[in-house]
Amino acid sequence: MTTARWTAHFTIELDRPEAAEHLLAVLGPEATREVPKATATLGRPSPSVVTIDVRASDAGALRAAANTYLGWVDLAAGTESVARRASLDPRSPKPLSP
Repeated sequence: MTTARWTAHFTIELDRPEAAEHLLAVLGPEATREVPKATATLGRPSPSVVTIDVRASDAGALRAAANTYLGWVDLAAGTESVARRASLDPRSPKPLSP
């Protein structure tokens, strides 16, 4: 990647440390991939907080990378919410024992 001239920092505050752990697990593989003109670094400054630092060589690459990461955060949050509601619903099927 060329020298990063554009940067963005996102802080995601979650309601539980487990949610932050799940978010890092979801985003981790994506952050290690080679993306043209952009890189992302994940952090966890506290148990319920995840940070995403995006660096890019131009504004278009920063916009694309930021939209992608924020989209993944939104998808992960929605999935976490549905899974939590399902686990609390007594009508939900329970996982099979191994």
